[in-house]
Amino acid sequence: MRRGRFLKQDEDTDPMSGMANLFDLAMVFAVALMVALVTRFNVTEMISDEDFTMVKNPGKANMEIIKKKGKTIEKYKGTSGKSSKGKGKKVGTAYQLENGEIIYIPED
Repeated sequence: MRRGRFLKQDEDTDPMSGMANLFDLAMVFAVALMVALVTRFNVTEMISDEDFTMVKNPGKANMEIIKKKGKTIEKYKGTSGKSSKGKGKKVGTAYQLENGEIIYIPED
């Protein structure tokens, strides 16, 4: 009879109830980590609806051009050491101003 005094009837006796809270905490941590990575590496354009073109390592041998149009993403890699002479045509002229800004004028 004395023993019943110390047991509470309304207390949860399921030992796995704490694991559900740990799972929720892990899910919140995973979402926060994904958001942090997206903002850190500036890839917010990848998940938006806007079209864009991004150049990685411009002017170097390992230059890459990433182009997103609609829901398709295309990736072009530069050819290292190979000449692409005669494989294209002039499409315009680019001018660099004194302040460093570059203006492109397409040819019609």
